[in-house]
This record gives sequence, structure tokens and C-alpha cells, in this order.
Amino acid sequence: MARICEVCGKGSQLGNRISHAHNVSHREWRPNLHAVRALVEGRTVRLKVCTRCLRSGKIVKAAH
Repeated sequence: MARICEVCGKGSQLGNRISHAHNVSHREWRPNLHAVRALVEGRTVRLKVCTRCLRSGKIVKAAH
């Protein structure tokens, strides 16, 4: 499962975990994705969408 928003393309970011003693190890920040049924060109499609796209109204949710 790709951890990428299918609307805006937001994906994982890499960085470092730094302890109080300044020990450095790698870590990853992942986007907050949700599986949503949305209307795309009049059809119901399942998408993985980040919560920012959901909140800003970039997609139209499909009715059951």
C-alpha cells in the first residue's frame, strides 16, 4: 500500500530522531491517510486521501 494521498500527492518524509543526548537515528513521518469512497467523474471510487484534503473539501464523498 503506497502511503501517498491520491489527491495532492503528499507522501512520507524522512528525517532524524534526536535524543536528549543527541543520539541520531532515522525516522519517517507518514501522512494521515483515510480510505474514502468519493465521486470522481460521476463514479464512486475508493481513494486514499489525506485529512487535509478531506477537510478542505477537495473531494466529494459518495453516498452509500
